[in-house]
Amino acid sequence: MNFNNNLLSLLAAGLLGGTVSLGGAYLINNATKATNVQTETSATARQVNEMSYNVPPVGTAIDFSDAADKAIPAVVHIKTSESEEKVEKMQKSNPFNNSPFQGFFDDDFLSMFGQRAPRAGTGSGVIISNDGYIITNNHVVDFGDEFQVTLSDNRKFTAKLVGSDPNTDLAVLKISADKLTPIQLGDSDKAKIGQWVLAVGNPGVGGQIQLNSTVTAGIISAKGRNININQNSRKVESFIQTDAVVNPGNSGGALVDATGKLIGINAAIVTQTGAYEGYSFAIPINLASRIVDDIIKYGKSQRAALGVSIADVDAELAKDEKLSVTQGVYVSSVIDGESAQFAGVIAGDVITQVNGQDIKNSAELQEKIASAKVGDTINITVNRDGENKKIAVTLKEAKAPSNTQRKPRIYQRQ
Repeated sequence: MNFNNNLLSLLAAGLLGGTVSLGGAYLINNATKATNVQTETSATARQVNEMSYNVPPVGTAIDFSDAADKAIPAVVHIKTSESEEKVEKMQKSNPFNNSPFQGFFDDDFLSMFGQRAPRAGTGSGVIISNDGYIITNNHVVDFGDEFQVTLSDNRKFTAKLVGSDPNTDLAVLKISADKLTPIQLGDSDKAKIGQWVLAVGNPGVGGQIQLNSTVTAGIISAKGRNININQNSRKVESFIQTDAVVNPGNSGGALVDATGKLIGINAAIVTQTGAYEGYSFAIPINLASRIVDDIIKYGKSQRAALGVSIADVDAELAKDEKLSVTQGVYVSSVIDGESAQFAGVIAGDVITQVNGQDIKNSAELQEKIASAKVGDTINITVNRDGENKKIAVTLKEAKAPSNTQRKPRIYQRQ
């Protein structure tokens, strides 16, 4: 009897313990579910918040397919060539033509006098309007007089050159076509170091295979880069540097942000081999847009000038000139009769801002000035004798630039 009572007591205790365990598990499970729901809700809210800034949520896969879908239809393949008429005209003026000494000179020497075959090359471009205007690089089109444009849907058109600007390495072509898909312009001033970007273009491989509509991804590595590839006397180099893969044939193609908006025109790489080695450079779209607007309206760029001789401020210059800042652009001299002099800028000033945006080097200053129009008034901040001073400067037109170009060996336009 006692044995049976003890057995019943043990069974009751077991059932009670099991019930408590099941109840606890149920409560814990519900609590966990509630926590999961709360966490997922918070993640969703965070995702929506981060998406509003075009930043992929932390821990999620990065997908650029929407950006690529928007950009690819706007990027075109450009074939530039010289007509036989152009080459024949050059050859008629060749003093070595039909000369008995002609065989003693190589092709490079004879090419200076037109004794050569017609040249041809390829590049990329970006459609920016429904009526067929296309941005590309000057070096893609500067040697030719015939241009063929192939769209992403394989339609081909003959294009005309509207105009070009060697100082910024930009040019504009025009085609007559319907059903075009122009790209949406972004704001390169708001582009940030570290943000994702896509390079879209038509690279070539070995000079034989053309990889049309190629998309590569990377981040913005730096802004305001001057790599001295353009040797024009009034060059403007303030490149967006990225690590998106760019190769020959990509010149003139699009650099877009994660939403597919155009923030730059791919223009160059730094290389020892002629192929991509980790550094690519794009012309900021805010600068390109201003130049392109002028080319479309006037056939050329109307360049504004500040009228100063400048140098980048570094620790050594700051010490030598007893400056109170270590970043900015030092005004070494002011040109008589130019915009800066009339506004009150003097030698020894350090330009630290333009229209409220910080200026760290000469390339950034040149970009801001080149992005302004003749007659615009800009507000610059200078540090003078340790004190900041704001000056309004109305920009005059720059003098005619020199178009002499030389390409350093280690740099190649793409």
